[in-house]
Amino acid sequence: MRSVVLMILALVLTGCETVVHSAKTVAEALPDVHASPRIEAPVEPNWVSATGYAPISLQPGQTEQQRMLMAMRASKLRAYQELAGIIHGQYLYGTTRVEDMVVQNDSFKTAVAGIVRGARVVKSYPVQDDTYATVLEVDLNQVQRAWVHEAAR
Repeated sequence: MRSVVLMILALVLTGCETVVHSAKTVAEALPDVHASPRIEAPVEPNWVSATGYAPISLQPGQTEQQRMLMAMRASKLRAYQELAGIIHGQYLYGTTRVEDMVVQNDSFKTAVAGIVRGARVVKSYPVQDDTYATVLEVDLNQVQRAWVHEAAR
């Protein structure tokens, strides 16, 4: 009988040891309540702007107002293209042909591709009589945070 009681007592104590060990693990995983909270300093905006231009008279449309609206849209899209080039860089391909040590043909092509998020229109206005301009800006800090967020997915 005594051996049965000792066995039961040993089993009960073994269970207590596991509970104590689990409690220690949980307590170690909890954050230190005495540590001072971490406060991040606000980041100053790093604005980058780009201007797009579009000729009004070359736009499709039957009236001057339609051509003006198309030029507004084209200048905004051109400004987005400029921002994408600033943020993501531009691909540049160039060729030069030389004969008898004289340049015969010198040409290059550029391309830009990328997503621009968070840009805002700063100003949209006519320039002289036949050109429309749109200025866009974007905070590069926001762009970098978006890249980090996308990469984390």
